Amino acid sequence: MVHVSDEEFGTFVEDAVRDIPDRFASHLANIAFRIANEPTQAQLQSSGNLHGNITLLGLYEGVPLPARGSGYSGMVPDIITIFKNPHLSTAHDLVHLRADVRQTVWHEVAHYFGLDHGQIHALED
Repeated sequence: MVHVSDEEFGTFVEDAVRDIPDRFASHLANIAFRIANEPTQAQLQSSGNLHGNITLLGLYEGVPLPARGSGYSGMVPDIITIFKNPHLSTAHDLVHLRADVRQTVWHEVAHYFGLDHGQIHALED
């Protein structure tokens, strides 16, 4: 297990957001990135992980871009949460941690664009 301060983990997330390719980043709107130590029970349930038997590294909560109609305005921001402790428990070292955070940020941003897990994995391959 790797140990980093909240500030250092926050820097990893900020770097990952900054490294989103411009062709995607330029289309991000009304979205907030945040960090939490662990997912809440409600977040586990919304992800379909009712029993906590899957490590939840990040979560996109909101209305995916393709589902937003012409009346979509004045809404609270969508939220991408990156969970610190699950990342720390799976990382072998700081290099691995940084790469995993980057991968998680990309994965959750892909959900914002309406991609499902199969489509995300196909793009990654």
